Amino acid sequence: MSKTETDTSPGGAEGRDEDLGAAGSQLSTAPREETTVAPGLGVIGWVRWFWRQLTSMRVALLLLLLLSLGAIPGSLIPQTGADLNKVDEFRKAHGTLAPVYDKLGLFHVYSSVWFSAIYILLFVSLIGCIVPRTWQFVGQLRGRPPGAPKRLTRLPAYTTWRTTAEPEQVREAALALLRRRRFRAHVAGDAVAAEKGYVRELGNLAFHIALIVLLVAFASGQLYKSDGTKLMVEGDGFSNALPMYDDFKSGSLFRNDELVPFSFDLKDFRATYEVSGPNRGTPRTFEARIKYSEGAYGKEKPATVKVNKPLEIGDSKVYLVSHGYAPVITVRDGRGKVVYHDAVPLLPLDGNVTSNGVIKVMDGYRDARGHKDQLGFQAFFVPTFDPKSGTMLSQFPSLVNPLLAVNAYHGDLGVDAGQSQNVYQLDTQHMKAFKDAKGQLLKKLLRPGDTLQLPNGAGSLTFDKDVKEWAGFEIVQEPGSGWALGGALAAIFGLAASLFIQRRRVWVRAVRGADGVTVVEMGGLGRSESAKVPEELGEIAGILYDQAPGAPDPDDVHESTVVPAEGAEK
Repeated sequence: MSKTETDTSPGGAEGRDEDLGAAGSQLSTAPREETTVAPGLGVIGWVRWFWRQLTSMRVALLLLLLLSLGAIPGSLIPQTGADLNKVDEFRKAHGTLAPVYDKLGLFHVYSSVWFSAIYILLFVSLIGCIVPRTWQFVGQLRGRPPGAPKRLTRLPAYTTWRTTAEPEQVREAALALLRRRRFRAHVAGDAVAAEKGYVRELGNLAFHIALIVLLVAFASGQLYKSDGTKLMVEGDGFSNALPMYDDFKSGSLFRNDELVPFSFDLKDFRATYEVSGPNRGTPRTFEARIKYSEGAYGKEKPATVKVNKPLEIGDSKVYLVSHGYAPVITVRDGRGKVVYHDAVPLLPLDGNVTSNGVIKVMDGYRDARGHKDQLGFQAFFVPTFDPKSGTMLSQFPSLVNPLLAVNAYHGDLGVDAGQSQNVYQLDTQHMKAFKDAKGQLLKKLLRPGDTLQLPNGAGSLTFDKDVKEWAGFEIVQEPGSGWALGGALAAIFGLAASLFIQRRRVWVRAVRGADGVTVVEMGGLGRSESAKVPEELGEIAGILYDQAPGAPDPDDVHESTVVPAEGAEK
């Protein structure tokens, strides 16, 4: 049998397009890029011209690029929605740039006017591209593959042979064969027309629709999301209500009554570390064991929250994000009365959990003369102290040899002024330091069970033998996260389909020649030049040739020869 050929003659592509007509059209629903001139039709004409430009693929790609570029400053510059303290620090450190950034909206990129404008224009552009292409694609699905062109030799893949089988038999065999290979096929005149690869265009449309889903999910996630943090010591409880959060931020359309009702108690926190080798001190496991209940009267259930394994309750996810130590401190006044007894969370400073913090005694304290006063202690804690190191730095993250360093102040803590304070910082502006016998700042290193006696019978501070651990949780509620994940997966599969699947058409023509012998012609056409179309056409032709074998050449009955159609290569 014969072979496939590719037309490489000058002007072949242009001539081929003219000869193919409807057979070579509608292999894609992509709009044609045409040079347009702004019409002089007044307001309506300008609106139409603007709409055509906005819904063109070129503008959609440009807007997508601008959106990506616009997200860069949102990643490099501190954002008010993420960390207001870092924004304040940036303003103090960059007095010249900060006003410029404020005018450009670079401290709140994702809610700025210019970013929103790009976002909305991209959204409209995608919809304007997708809607007409979808209707056009639906029309193609409802229709049939177009009939064969007059000259199949103009196709990039072509083969022909002569056979003794009847034309009707060849067409029936070709129709059955193409349908078995999942082609949409039908008999059109003297040929069988077949088409395959609609998934390519479906994947293309799915990719663009998925982008719209991602945009909508991103917008809804920013508008309706909530994100809060809570530091909890072992034994503490939490209820998902706004006053319970240490820090809370939400989208502009989020309402407080939309918080998922649940509560949980932190029963135990456990962490393990590498004890030897080059990775000594590297965390191996972080586990927070909790008991939670859904709703106001839900039954308590045990759960374990790990890093990157959050607890999911409805639309909320509870992440484990940090941990540290909370030494139990007991403070007594000048008369020996306990005025403070609690676990004090201290913030880690390094990977070995060297920590610091403050202890504030605001109410109930009286000095040796019975006068009301307030106490403040600065605390520095190391879970593993090594005397040989000569420094107050922890040598290992676990509680091997804990040591607490404290110094003491008394006076006005500043909490009665009604202004908020950082619970981990001590404002000593209106306080006096306790002095030791040498007139120096009173400070002492305490091991579990040790006590610091304040001078002149002012009281004492005891570092209890119990050292608890605390865990930091982030409670996130993003209603659009599921849609975003679905859109991302659909975009990946749609893009893969549009890249690796080719839309192609095959025609099989069987007519009786002048000598009464049936002439079979086969041609294939793909959306783009590809070796797959000739290979597939050759495979189909080989199977069909077995069902309609070649007829002997009248000039040489001893050899079976393929007679190519006009323009074919021998």
